[in-house]
Amino acid sequence: MNYMPGTASLIQDIDRRACWLLPGCGEQPGAAASRPSSGFPVAGEKHLVLLRDGRTLIGYLRSIDQFANLVLHQTVERIHVGKKYGDIPRGIFVVRGENVVLLGEIDLEKESDTPLQQVSIEEILEEQRVEQQAKQESEKLKVQALKERGLSVPRADTLDEY
Repeated sequence: MNYMPGTASLIQDIDRRACWLLPGCGEQPGAAASRPSSGFPVAGEKHLVLLRDGRTLIGYLRSIDQFANLVLHQTVERIHVGKKYGDIPRGIFVVRGENVVLLGEIDLEKESDTPLQQVSIEEILEEQRVEQQAKQESEKLKVQALKERGLSVPRADTLDEY
């Protein structure tokens, strides 16, 4: 695969490979499982995206370019707390490539085989809030213990993220 500078040639290649999405194409949905993997994301397949800020998105890949800029549709934000998870519907999502940590195709046959329990949005948000409060309290105790020993820890908001 040779790509010209810019995004058009890459997107055109994805469009050709995802031909079954277009009316009149020969390949049908589900044929993706039988074709050999090229290691390159295929538009139209369900993908998981892990973002730099820790969020997890799951949606159908519609576009990608050489900078890993993504367009996902029917996107949900999945929140994990312990052995529970909740999905928040987000719709169409445009992700700038510099924020992508991981992009992976989801095997639809194995997607339902998870030991995690799905809960409502309200319940998972409440559990996430409780977990974050416990983490903050733990951090405060750690800083307090270090201060008692004469050590100081720089605050996270004063550190450079890069």
